[in-house]
Amino acid sequence: MKINTLLFDLDGTLINTNELIIASFLHTIEQYQPGEYGREDVIKFIGPPLVDSFIQVNPDKVDEMITVYRAFNHKNHDELVTEYVGVYEAIKALHEQGFKLAVVTSKINETALMGLRLTGLDQFFDVVVALDHVEKHKPDPEPIDLALSKLGSTRQEAIMVGDSDFDILAGKNAQVKTAAVAWSIKGREALASLQPDYMLEDMRDLLEIVGVMQK
Repeated sequence: MKINTLLFDLDGTLINTNELIIASFLHTIEQYQPGEYGREDVIKFIGPPLVDSFIQVNPDKVDEMITVYRAFNHKNHDELVTEYVGVYEAIKALHEQGFKLAVVTSKINETALMGLRLTGLDQFFDVVVALDHVEKHKPDPEPIDLALSKLGSTRQEAIMVGDSDFDILAGKNAQVKTAAVAWSIKGREALASLQPDYMLEDMRDLLEIVGVMQK
């Protein structure tokens, strides 16, 4: 069956929030566990919901830490978020060709929309499935299933695109095709080991995969 639906993770896939996320984690954790975590330590927290990360740091202060994290994250968002080369062009082309597009993220909806608006990608996405829209998060298939339902698409018509094991495993669990992005901060090899259906060196590689003619 022809692919007509593309589901995208947000952080590290559509927009480069790596430095913002790392800074937000370090700022927060230093207040609760001073001197215990460095940059490399918090990279592992990129991908899962905040509660899953902070419970590993201090299970008694999870709610407080999430509040501190989000306050810092929102304050510094526009300064630290950057674009990936080729993403805007690829998403615009897919939208113009009538593909069904959705964002499937482990961020809360409010924060996800901040990033989409900052980079101008919001105009291309009618559907955003965020952490606060589901009971279970990636790698559970629920977020992908919800996105497909909202778009009126079947599993056979869709590809899940992401930068972490949570994205690829969620796609596999939802029985959709998967595409990993080689620019993931987790490393190309880590994602390749999960055997996604496609490995994207540039988001514009997706256009050839789904048969969009590039100008």
